[in-house]
Amino acid sequence: DKLIAAMFAAKDDEVSLITHNGQAIRFKEADVRQMGRTAAGVSGMKLKGDDKIVSADVLSKGDKDREILVVTECGFGKTTSAKEYKIQNRGGSGIKTAKVTTKTGKVVGAFAVTAEDKKEGELVVMSKNGQVIKLPLKDVPKLGRDTQGVKVMRMKAGDSIATIVYF
Repeated sequence: DKLIAAMFAAKDDEVSLITHNGQAIRFKEADVRQMGRTAAGVSGMKLKGDDKIVSADVLSKGDKDREILVVTECGFGKTTSAKEYKIQNRGGSGIKTAKVTTKTGKVVGAFAVTAEDKKEGELVVMSKNGQVIKLPLKDVPKLGRDTQGVKVMRMKAGDSIATIVYF
C-alpha cells in the first residue's frame, strides 16, 4: 500500500477515486466511518489484477459544475462532468472513466476541477524523458465519460507521461 492523498471532507461531500486502468468510483463521505490513528481504514474501491489508484479527490456539495480531468500515458486528456459519475457504495469496482487502449495508454492522473479552475487554471504535463508543456485548462475539451479524450501532448517515440499538475 502507498498513500497518494489525504484531504479534508465535510458533511455531504463526495469522494472520487480513479485507477490506472481507467475505472472510477464516486461515493458519499458518510460511507467512510471515523477510526483511530492506527486503524487500517476501510476499502474505498475494489481493484482488479495489477490496477492501482492514481487519483483521490473530494467533490464538495457546493461545487455544482465540477468536472473530472483525466490524462493518460500517451498524452490524451479530457474533462467530464462529475454528474456522469453515478454515486455508488464505497468498496465497489466503479465505472469506466476513460477508454484505456494501447493508443491512449493507462491513466496517469486525474483531478476534480471547478468552473473557475477551467476558466483561469493551467495544466502542466511532464513526460518521463523530461518534456514539459503548460496549457490552459480551458483548452482541454469536455467529453463523455467513456471516451479516450484528445491529444494534449505529442509524445516522442518511447516516451510517456510521468505526471500532471494543475494550478
